[in-house]
Amino acid sequence: MGDIKVPFVDLVKQHETVKKDLIKAFQEAIDTGGFILGKPVETFEESFSQFIQSKYAVGVGNGTDALMLSLTALNIKKGDEVITTPFTFFATTEVILNRNATPVFVDIDPVTFNIDTSKLEEKISKRTKVILPVHLYGQVANMEKINEIAKKYNLYVIEDAAQAVGALRNNKKAGSFGDFAGFSFYPTKNLSALGDGGIITTSNEQYYEKLLRLRKHGASKKYYHEDIGFNSRLDAIQASFLNIKIKFIEKWNKERREIASIYTAELKNYVETPIIEENCIHIFHQYTIRTPKRDKLMKFLKERNIATQIHYPYPLHLQPALAFLDYHEGDLPESERASKEVLSLPVFPEITDTQLEYVIDNIKKFFI
Repeated sequence: MGDIKVPFVDLVKQHETVKKDLIKAFQEAIDTGGFILGKPVETFEESFSQFIQSKYAVGVGNGTDALMLSLTALNIKKGDEVITTPFTFFATTEVILNRNATPVFVDIDPVTFNIDTSKLEEKISKRTKVILPVHLYGQVANMEKINEIAKKYNLYVIEDAAQAVGALRNNKKAGSFGDFAGFSFYPTKNLSALGDGGIITTSNEQYYEKLLRLRKHGASKKYYHEDIGFNSRLDAIQASFLNIKIKFIEKWNKERREIASIYTAELKNYVETPIIEENCIHIFHQYTIRTPKRDKLMKFLKERNIATQIHYPYPLHLQPALAFLDYHEGDLPESERASKEVLSLPVFPEITDTQLEYVIDNIKKFFI
């Protein structure tokens, strides 16, 4: 099928441009002996909060912990309900259940894949405490409507912004809309660590101070514990790496948008291409098309050395681990249909023109 190969992401290529700086940062950590929290973490938290337009940022172990600590800071517990989307990564619901609360699913908008705000109010009950939207694939959910509903019913809002670092809606950054927002720096994210890492943004000083305690066993000072907390700290080495890479995030996001615009122009007559909502800047953590022929197309591309992925093949309400919630096939039809049709294409900034053309040409060949 030819010599061209297109990986789904190429981290080796990404790190080539910053490799010397990464090695230097690692060497500095070894020389200074500072590995947990400290100056590199404080520097990154300050840079990240400025970037997001939030007052505070708290570095934690990973994106899942970012959501978990946010729920814990609100004392979400058994008997409480958290409204969220079934079309996302499992962690979004996992954290709700690990607080012994109940996830309540609202179906997605088939155009944006984000939570359908027109169906939100009907799922609110006396036990609802939080709305937890996901900015899926890198496009901010309808936060104006979500915040309007939250205010009406006196609910909290936690943004799952793991896929949306740098995304905007009406000139506001993902992570600056809710009471809290959780971000992930998993190695394949737009802004990534060289391992696990996460951060929480908030503009509430009391929440900020509580999060600082929660990430280190609930302690405000050594051996003095005010809360039952966690061991979830962004380590200094990963923060040092992120301090280097955050300088490139706007450039990398711009390059993703340029790749996405080429895909859309070339493929819109063959598949359903992503729709960018008005006044939104989509940062294309994933470039996700949809077609009823998804599985055959995926196989066809794999045979030609083009890597693709499905985000996500099983909606959360139908996951075996969540069977006790008593959802059934047909309950959330848009999420179920999307899971059978979506396919994410390679969209990393380092993709070459030859690789991009190869992907496009082969998708056209499949449909012709």
